[in-house]
Amino acid sequence: MISAERIWQSGAILIALLVLLPLGAIVWIAFSPTLDVWQHLLGTVLPRSLLTTLYLMAGVGLATTVVGIATAWLTTMCRFPGHKVFDWALLVPLAIPTYIIAFSYVEVLDYTGPVQSTLRALFGFKTSRDYWFPEIRSLGGAIFVMSVVLYPYVYLTTRASFLVQSASTLDVSRTLGATPSRLFFSIALPLARPAAAVGVSLALMECLNDIGAVTFFGVKTLTFSVYETWLNRSSLGGAAQLALAMLLMVFVLLWLERFGRRKQRFDSGHSKLRQPSRLDLKGWKAWGATFFCLVPIVLGFIVPALLLGQLAGRRLDGLLETKFLTAIGNSLSLSLVASILTVLISVALAYALRLKPSRLLKLGVRFASIGYAIPGTVLAVGILVPLAALDNMIDAQMKALFDFGTGLLLLGSGVGLIYAYMVRFLAVSYGQIEGGFGKISPHLDMASRTLGRDTTQTLGQIHLPLLRPVLLSALLLTFVDCMKELPATILLRPFNFDTLATTVFESASREAFEEAALPSLAIVLVGLLPVIYLARTSATSFRNKRSSRQSSVPA
Repeated sequence: MISAERIWQSGAILIALLVLLPLGAIVWIAFSPTLDVWQHLLGTVLPRSLLTTLYLMAGVGLATTVVGIATAWLTTMCRFPGHKVFDWALLVPLAIPTYIIAFSYVEVLDYTGPVQSTLRALFGFKTSRDYWFPEIRSLGGAIFVMSVVLYPYVYLTTRASFLVQSASTLDVSRTLGATPSRLFFSIALPLARPAAAVGVSLALMECLNDIGAVTFFGVKTLTFSVYETWLNRSSLGGAAQLALAMLLMVFVLLWLERFGRRKQRFDSGHSKLRQPSRLDLKGWKAWGATFFCLVPIVLGFIVPALLLGQLAGRRLDGLLETKFLTAIGNSLSLSLVASILTVLISVALAYALRLKPSRLLKLGVRFASIGYAIPGTVLAVGILVPLAALDNMIDAQMKALFDFGTGLLLLGSGVGLIYAYMVRFLAVSYGQIEGGFGKISPHLDMASRTLGRDTTQTLGQIHLPLLRPVLLSALLLTFVDCMKELPATILLRPFNFDTLATTVFESASREAFEEAALPSLAIVLVGLLPVIYLARTSATSFRNKRSSRQSSVPA
């Protein structure tokens, strides 16, 4: 008789194989001997798109690093007007997807936008030749708009590192005469480097995944080239070969992130966890810090939110339009199904690893968690081929047995999209649930076994009730990520099937910005939910850790 532990392990390994299936399909298509487009791609498309992608990632990486680390240091270590508000407000740009902020700034900064129109009215300019203004539809424009919404990744991870650094270390350094700048560059920043590396890698992966902003700005990155090669040139093989090049970039990013954190293990657990005494900024330094923290919030959230509100206000009649209501229904249904399945799979993976953490299972779980690093366009290419083959097999069998065909049963019903969402966002859900399992004492498992409960009953009666808050947060984060996902949705959606994200993309591509405003505002409002959650839980987590550490210190 097969033991329950073996069943859980087999299920976890099967899940890992299903996650890896799209990657295997990409490799198989890319190296198919019938394809003859590689020489053309290698000579024309790949060098240009690869160089553009590297420039974009370098610019975004530099900007997010500077803004994220600087704002994290100011809000955690300095006292200045508004520092308590900025502590959570610096996270709100995360609510706006890159494709929404891209079309927002095209509307604001383009020739017919309010900024240039005001300049012409003030100075009497007649045409664009009479003055110089930076072109928003450019590589520099893409770097700008992505940086102002992706810096919170670096801010969040670095801020967490600054909060848990030993107060004794920093206070002793001050006692020894370290200036604030020396304290930052010589002590705090090196200690926070691993956390900053994680944040930058997350920002760069989002940058690599983007297709909306680069399309609006005409920046031909690898993601754009995969999309164009597949749809405009009707070459799935060529798209797979470009997708394979993107995969190599992803693995290089992951390796660099791990390499940057090698041999860096810092623990502040042996000292009382208390926040170091803040530096009181006075005069122009205090207001300079306020201004520095305010700028990314204004650029990354307030400006696009005001624009979306203004444009949506002109189209309130669209709230009851069939197209808008259908897009909401499609987005909600797909995201809800995908997020529930993703959470269930994450529970299965985490519980199987808890029961018996074998080396094979650990390796399988690690592979199953790399989906977040895989761009949506790459996933779409890898998912299309196996699901299309399965659709054709089902169709052939139904025709042979019952004399009627099913057509594209899986791809035509949205199963492909749900599969893509699950693979891409499994890491988001799994990270939350694995952390929740880690806080449950193994003694509870042993006590449950002593009382005659098997592994499945222990999960249902002990673990799941204790994990309820974690499960809800994982469900929320995954749901919102599914709502915002654009690249995989564009490429895998059934015919004549629109979501909020695709509605925004199509309307903005036609320069119909008023039409795109209402669905954009709906996505932003939904996206605010995890931002509020992150702001509350990160502060609560630190307070809880600090109080527990202080209570454990003998009087």
